[in-house]
Amino acid sequence: MRFAALGFTLGVWLLQQQPELPGAAWLALVSALAAIGGLGFSRRVSPIVAAGASFIGFAALGFAWAAVLAQLRLSDRLDPALEGRDVLVSGVVAGLPQSFERGVRFEFDVESPGTGVPRRIVLSSYGGFASDDSQGVLPVRAGERWRFTVRLRRPHGGANPHGFDYEAWLLERGVRATGYVRMPSRRGLDERTQVRPERLAARVPRPRYWIEGLREAAREKIGGALPERPYAGILIALAIGDQNAIDPQQWQLFARTGVSHLMSISGLHVTMVAGLLAMLVSWCWRRSETLALALPAQKAAALAGFLAAFAYCLISGFAVPAQRTLYMVGVVALALWFGRATSASRVLAAALLIVLALDPWAVLSPGFWLSFAAVAVIFFVASGRTASPHWLAQWGRVQWAVTAGLAPLLLVLFQQVSLVSPVANALAIPLVSFVITPLALAGAMLPFDWVLELGHAILDILMATLEWLAALPSAVWHQHAPLAWTVPLALAGIAWMLLPRGFPARWLGAPLVLPLFAVSPPSPGAGGLWITVLDVGQGLAVIARTERHALLYDAGPAFNAFSDSGSRVILPYLRGEGIDGLDALVVSHDDRDHSGGAGSVLEAMPVGLLWSSLSPDHALLAAPAWRAPCVAGRKWLWDGVSFEFLHPSPEALESRAARANNRSCVLRIEAPAGRVLLTGDIERDAERELLLRAPALLPADALLVPHHGSATSSTQEFVKRVAPRHAVFAVGHRNRFGHPREDVLERYREAGSELLRTDTGGAIQLRFAPGDLRVDAERVRARRYWHESSSGYARESASA
Repeated sequence: MRFAALGFTLGVWLLQQQPELPGAAWLALVSALAAIGGLGFSRRVSPIVAAGASFIGFAALGFAWAAVLAQLRLSDRLDPALEGRDVLVSGVVAGLPQSFERGVRFEFDVESPGTGVPRRIVLSSYGGFASDDSQGVLPVRAGERWRFTVRLRRPHGGANPHGFDYEAWLLERGVRATGYVRMPSRRGLDERTQVRPERLAARVPRPRYWIEGLREAAREKIGGALPERPYAGILIALAIGDQNAIDPQQWQLFARTGVSHLMSISGLHVTMVAGLLAMLVSWCWRRSETLALALPAQKAAALAGFLAAFAYCLISGFAVPAQRTLYMVGVVALALWFGRATSASRVLAAALLIVLALDPWAVLSPGFWLSFAAVAVIFFVASGRTASPHWLAQWGRVQWAVTAGLAPLLLVLFQQVSLVSPVANALAIPLVSFVITPLALAGAMLPFDWVLELGHAILDILMATLEWLAALPSAVWHQHAPLAWTVPLALAGIAWMLLPRGFPARWLGAPLVLPLFAVSPPSPGAGGLWITVLDVGQGLAVIARTERHALLYDAGPAFNAFSDSGSRVILPYLRGEGIDGLDALVVSHDDRDHSGGAGSVLEAMPVGLLWSSLSPDHALLAAPAWRAPCVAGRKWLWDGVSFEFLHPSPEALESRAARANNRSCVLRIEAPAGRVLLTGDIERDAERELLLRAPALLPADALLVPHHGSATSSTQEFVKRVAPRHAVFAVGHRNRFGHPREDVLERYREAGSELLRTDTGGAIQLRFAPGDLRVDAERVRARRYWHESSSGYARESASA
C-alpha cells in the first residue's frame, strides 16, 4: 500500500508537469506498465520485487488516470468564437458569493446546454443591478437559479518565474471560463443582445446547493453578531472554511508566525470534531444495554466519528487538508468496524491514494504537500519509539520536527520559513483547535451571540501575542528558491537527524541540508546583464540585474486597495531569485499601471535609490530611499554595465504642462554583449525630442516598446532609428485599450525586429553575456498542458 501510494503520487505529479497531454500511443504504453503493479500483491515474489513492482505499476497508473481526467476536463471549454461576445446563460450560484470593493464574484454552474459555455464558470458583477433604477450590487445568494447576459473569456493569468499559476488554480476547481455579468444601462436595455438579470428560483433543491446555503447563512450569522469586529472573518473561516473572509494583512501575520494552517478548517480541526463526537457516542452507547447488544460501542463510535468528520468537511467546502483527514478517519473507522488494526503509515497512504484518485490536480496545491508532509513527520517522530517520553517533551519534539521537516517545502513554495512557528503553534494549536473553533461552530448554530463574543475575545488575545512574535527580529527566514537537486538531499538529511536517540551519527544529516541554503541560483557573470520584463497584465515592471546589483524599472499596476503587482508578482520573483534588496527603483511616471506596486516594494525590502519623474509632493517620495529626478544625462556604472537616462530633459521635467507619459524616464543600459532601451510610456513628442537630442544613443538590441504599442507612439522615424533586434511589448491579455495596435506591430516587423509579448509569452527574459544573447518566454519555458493561450505562441514572439 505504501509503495503503491508513493508511486501513484509520482505518476500524477509527472502528468501535471507535461507541456502537452500524452497521445493514445503513450497512454497505451503507460497502461501496459500499470499492469506491473499487480506483481506487488503477489505472494510468489520477494518483498523487494513486490515493492518495486507496486511503485512502478502505480506510477504508470497514476500518470494514465490523471491524463484521462485532464482530457475530460479540458474538453469542457469555452468556444473561442464566444470570447468577448454577449452570451445568454442560465444556471445556479454554486458557491459562496465573495464581495470585493467594486462588486461581487461567484462560481456559477451553467445549465444552458449546447451553448458552447463550460459547465462551471466564475462571474463578477461590478454593480449596476437596476431592480429599482438604482445602481447596486447584484443580490445573488448561494443555491439560487439565475439568468444572465455575460461576457466570457478562457482562463488566463500571469506567467512569471516563482509566480502564482492562476490557470492551474482554476483548472483544479473545474472552472473553465471567467467573465462578468452585463448590466442594463440607465438609458435602457438593448433587448436584441441582452436580457435583464433575472432570478429564476430562490432555491434549487440539490444537496450541494443546500449545503452552500447553510454555509452562507452561517457566514451571515457570524458577521451579523460581530459587526465591525477585526477578527470576525477568522471565526467565519474556522466555522465554514471561507478563507476569503480573512484580511490579507492577517494572512501575512499568520505566514510570519507559521500558523496559517490553523486559520481555516484544517485536518486538526476535523480530527477534533470527529474525536469529540466519537467519545460522546461511545460514552452514551455503553450506558444502554439495548444499544450495546445491538451494536458494539466501538463500532458505533467509529461510525459517529466518520459521519461527524464528513459533515464538517462538507460545511468547510472540502479543502485538501480536510479531505486528507476525512479519508484517514474513514480508514481508521473501517479498521475498527472490522476489528483489524492498521499502521499509521498505511492510513496515510490510503488517504493519499483516495485524494489523488478523486482530485489529481491536488498536487498543484501547496496545501496538499504541506498537509501530508506535516502528518508524515508527526507519525515519523511519534511512532515506533521504545520509550514513551513525558507528554510535554513529546509535544516540543513534534513542534521542532514539523518546523524542520516542512522547511524545505516552505522554501520551495514560499521562499520563507517562520522561525517563531514552534512557539506560535505551541500556543495557537490548543487555543484554536479546542477553544476558538468549537466556539465558532457553536456560535454559528446557536440562536444567541455571547458564544461568538467569547470566541472573539480569546482570539483577540491570541492575535496580540502573534503580532508580538511577528515583530521580533529575524522572525522569518527569507532566501532564494532552492535548486531542485538540493530539496531531496535536505529531506533525507532532516529525516536522518529526526531518527530516535541511539541511531549512530545523526549529525551526518546536517551536511545534506546545507546545500539547500548555501547553493544560490544562477546570476549574471562579470559584464553580464539580465533583463526580465514581468507579466503584470496591462502595466510594466522590468528587472535589470548585473553581477552584484539589481534595478527595478516601474512596479506594475495596483489591482485594488489590498493587492498590487508589487506584492503579487515582483516580490515573489525577487525573493525567488535571491534578491533581498534593490540598488535602485525607477518609477518612470505617475500612471497607476507603472507606479501601483511601488509602495509594496518600498515597504518590503531596502531600496538604495529612487529615480522618478514624480512631482515633489507625490506619496512615494516619502519613502526612506534616497530620491533623485531621472533627468537626461545622469549616468552610472555597475559591474562593467553602464546606465544612462536619456529623457526627460530638465525643461520637460519642470514643465508640468506636458503629458505625464512624455515625462517618462527613458533608461539606456549598455553591456558588452548588447544595449537595451527602456522607454516607459513616451509618445510622439518625446520620441521626436530624443531623435533631435540624442540620436546616436538610440540604437538598441532590445527595446521596451513605448506605451505598450499604442497608436500614439512608435513613430516610423523612431522605430527606424532604434532598429531593435527584439521588440518587447508589455501588454495585458485582451486589454480594453487594444494594445498593441496592428499598425505598430507592422512597423517593427518591417524593421526586422522579433516581436515578444507578455500577454502571449508571459515574462520575457533577455540574458546578455559576452558573445551571447539568450531570450526566453515563461509560457514556453514552463509550459503546461492547461496553458491554452500559449498554444498559439508564434515564432515572431519566441527566440531561438
